[in-house]
Amino acid sequence: MSSAGRATTVLHYQLHTCAVREVPVALLLHGLGSCGDDWALQLPALLPRYTVLAPDLRGQGDSPMPAGWPTIEDLATDVLALLDQLEIEAVHLVGLSLGGAVALQLAADTPARLRSLTAVNTFARLRATRGSLRRGLERTWLAATGRMDELGRRVADGLFPDDGQEAFRAAAAARLAGNQPLTYIKLLTAVSRFDLRPRLGEIRAPTLVVAGEQDTTVPFGCKLELAAGIRGARLERFAGSRHVTPLDAADRFNARLLEFLGCVDQGIAISAAAEQEKEP
Repeated sequence: MSSAGRATTVLHYQLHTCAVREVPVALLLHGLGSCGDDWALQLPALLPRYTVLAPDLRGQGDSPMPAGWPTIEDLATDVLALLDQLEIEAVHLVGLSLGGAVALQLAADTPARLRSLTAVNTFARLRATRGSLRRGLERTWLAATGRMDELGRRVADGLFPDDGQEAFRAAAAARLAGNQPLTYIKLLTAVSRFDLRPRLGEIRAPTLVVAGEQDTTVPFGCKLELAAGIRGARLERFAGSRHVTPLDAADRFNARLLEFLGCVDQGIAISAAAEQEKEP
């Protein structure tokens, strides 16, 4: 995939430069309905070792949504164009949910641009359970009727239901409520049409698959599928974490991410450990 071959959207982004020169770039891609601010708890951990690039995906945050109905490949092309614009050759790519799907697309299409891939609570094909199908239909109905405040509240309650998560819950509700209804429906449609399963074997980047064990948004089987389909991938399970593991298990997530990126940067093989962690 070349950014010159498809129409692209100019993305808003945050670039946090490490004080140390000539360090790798970590590119962080957020989930549906949110923006690059999702990664605030990762910045203190990453910036001593990495420059961090956190864009808002098409139609999210401060990035526009052009006319038409985008695909995940379109969102990936936007990100590739941003890397070209900033003259960044290769990145450690970290994607959550929708951002993870975009990351998988990039990993399959442009392997030379990835140092590594971290796929967080994401999917090659989102297979709906009865509960997730009901929630998806509910979100579509709320968006179609313009009730984004109620959509934001319901989704945020599901992501962060516990005592002590009030700040996360309020921030998620506000970001989701700020989405344009049609934009949200367009991105939900892009997610529903995405299917990269036939191409998982093409991904060659060292890969870490992160799975929140209490995630009710993306079924655990989708994460097992990634770990099994991507050669040498390691599956890391986070007990007690739901869908937004970088927030609700930030310390554990940051430690595991830094360990993984450090192994990649030092050329330490992870495939043997990956085989031990895969489910039978």
